[in-house]
Amino acid sequence: MVQRKVLFWSIVTALGGFLFGFDTAVISGAEKAIQQLWQLSAFEHGFTISIALIGTVIGAMFGGIPSDRIGRRQTLRWIAVLYLVSAVGAALAPAWIPFMVFRFLGGLGVGASSVTAPLYISEISPAESRGKLVGLFQFNIVFGILVAYLSNYLLANAGDHSWRLMLGVQAVPAVAFLLFLLRVPESPRWLLLHGRLEEGREVLRIISPTTVDADVAAILTSQARAGQESESLWAPQYRTPVLLAVAFAFFNQVSGINAIIYYAPRIFEMTGLGQGAALLSSAGIGLVNFAFTLLGVNVIDRFGRRTLMFVGSVGLILTLGLVARAFYSEQFTGYTVPVLLFVYIAFFAFSQGAVIWVFISEIFPNAVRAKGQALGSSTHWVMATVIAFTFPYFAEQLGGGHTFAFFCVMMVLQLLFVWRYMPETKNTSLEQVDKALIMH
Repeated sequence: MVQRKVLFWSIVTALGGFLFGFDTAVISGAEKAIQQLWQLSAFEHGFTISIALIGTVIGAMFGGIPSDRIGRRQTLRWIAVLYLVSAVGAALAPAWIPFMVFRFLGGLGVGASSVTAPLYISEISPAESRGKLVGLFQFNIVFGILVAYLSNYLLANAGDHSWRLMLGVQAVPAVAFLLFLLRVPESPRWLLLHGRLEEGREVLRIISPTTVDADVAAILTSQARAGQESESLWAPQYRTPVLLAVAFAFFNQVSGINAIIYYAPRIFEMTGLGQGAALLSSAGIGLVNFAFTLLGVNVIDRFGRRTLMFVGSVGLILTLGLVARAFYSEQFTGYTVPVLLFVYIAFFAFSQGAVIWVFISEIFPNAVRAKGQALGSSTHWVMATVIAFTFPYFAEQLGGGHTFAFFCVMMVLQLLFVWRYMPETKNTSLEQVDKALIMH
């Protein structure tokens, strides 16, 4: 019964990830209709697609502030409101500028949820199942992307305003998210950090009744060691988790994952596939991503974060190296490159995809966890924006060979990073991780 409650809270919070994935992908079905409707130039069209990404970067940078000030739960409720207003507003937008404003608000929701949702789940999860529960967030992102593509496909022939339905249907999960959050308690670590001892103890009693006193003592000791809750993330003792979070988020994106997801049809056409086959291959990428994220989330607590990252790094190096070789030698017979990229997506989803939000949410102490999560998340989104903007240029100027060779070299560096610097955090309480990583 206790575990079922924690699972329910985690699933509800991970709905923020579903809306994150849905919001990111749904625009792909509407973008052509929007360009024609408002006669947008190439620049205006590009800006329209990327405005949500700009909102995401800002939401990620500042998402830690409300999480610290008003609490994790209250911040999640405001995120649900942002998703709802964005979905309804974008669907009903009478002109281009209001549409842009509503898409920007949705982006703020995506960025803030990538900070607050993993943070909240990590703070309510028992140590032995924390990886799986926080991993639900990433799983729901991938699930949201898949549902958005399916929804767009089903609504494509719904008349002249089908794009409005595509964007508006997001209001349904947004309302569900908002209502379910009414049954979710505040994070016990946030409550204890703000002097609300009895409330924090009550939530911890639901999570782990046998260890509640030890948990409260460990959290309060960790807080006393950290000093004031307003302490700067840039204090010398936090150097190790800061470097780990930034490096992890950096490597996540220089693997080329967003370039491949955003530009899959273009990459497949570069190898000589027809447009229809290229689009079909892109749908396949979504399914592989979904299946292997599910696998990674299910084994992360058994094998550990480092093991998944070792396996993934080796797989990414091999697949990216073979894709680069295919471009250099122009050996594009059959489905060689699409198959290699499917295997690449499988390795990524199993490792980086499943691990990133779990690992970053674990390595910061309670006093600065929200700020640390915001740092890792905003690094991830800034790098995602840079890669997405520069990939078409570099692919055209340097060719596929050099571009994929660069991603391959970055994954060699990631392997070295995992081997030399990445600590294992499985089956360890957040306070024990804090003790191991913070220089006191």
